[in-house]
Amino acid sequence: MRWIAALTGAALLATVAGCATQDRTSLAPEQIAALPGQVEPVHAAAITRDQAIFWVTSNGCTAKADLRPVVAPSGEGSIITLRRIKEDRCEQPQPDGVEVRWSFEELGLLPGARLSVENPAQISAKVG
Repeated sequence: MRWIAALTGAALLATVAGCATQDRTSLAPEQIAALPGQVEPVHAAAITRDQAIFWVTSNGCTAKADLRPVVAPSGEGSIITLRRIKEDRCEQPQPDGVEVRWSFEELGLLPGARLSVENPAQISAKVG
């Protein structure tokens, strides 16, 4: 059952990530480098019901406050990049990662806004 969820998540991420490759952020490389933390690879992402939902790697202590969503205008919508600002140094890895979510209101977006994900995919090699 887990591998079905992982496969579904990977397919969803590939679909969402495909949107991000069509429009690129309007930020210059030096602006991206100046952003807080590091770009966080994601297990899966979904943009639904005016929410951005991510599944990220966790060693047991990852909280929403450890990550920062950066939203930049691009083309007809916006691009979100999730950045980790606090490392998870715990030693109890969560095989499926943890879910974190932000409402469009928290992100400063209008309801129904177009949003693409720019984070790289973290595909789990575990099957079965």
